[in-house]
Amino acid sequence: MSVLRVISLMMAFAVTNLACANTTEDFFKAVQIDDGRGVRALIERGFDPNTNDAAGDSGLIVAIRNDASNVAELLIADPKVDPDRTNASLETPMMLAAYRNRKELVEKLIARGAEVNHKGWTALHYAASVGSVEIVKLLLDSAAYIDAESPNQTTPLMMAARSKQHEVCKLLIEEGADPSLINQRDLAAADFAARAGDTELAEVLKKDADVWRQKHRR
Repeated sequence: MSVLRVISLMMAFAVTNLACANTTEDFFKAVQIDDGRGVRALIERGFDPNTNDAAGDSGLIVAIRNDASNVAELLIADPKVDPDRTNASLETPMMLAAYRNRKELVEKLIARGAEVNHKGWTALHYAASVGSVEIVKLLLDSAAYIDAESPNQTTPLMMAARSKQHEVCKLLIEEGADPSLINQRDLAAADFAARAGDTELAEVLKKDADVWRQKHRR
């Protein structure tokens, strides 16, 4: 192969890479400003909507994080988009939608077939931690595992207790959450509440745990 041919190929490769980089930049700019028309045009031209940005976030996750509702709904509805694509922190779109109390997006993700019971941290953990009662109900109605364990065996009830979310704790207990469980640091939900300075909630959860142990002979 001649030197001129090699140089020509290298230049073509560089131009292609630059075009791809510019397209990616245009896509994420459009997502951030909730430009649905711009996002749709790029996808129709062949851009992969599952592409991650430099931080490891997909377009759908960026849309949810930036409250770009039009783009978020557009991407959820697009069959080419993976509704379970995680970011660098292994968070799913549903987890972030739950954390931001975006019930309508959680509903659309569930309808699209997104996984409710993600391995490790789940949308239920996130919803419980911020007191999103309606989303907690929605997830439980969609077969979310109520005692889902994070990598260190922390449950949604523990997260709710940590954030002093009384209503969510009450709901989870009523729906069958086990208040006697402990995580890898030997902390139960009552301990999380106590460490958060909520002695009232800690006492309630401690009694709930005692009742659970008696009922299940633990």
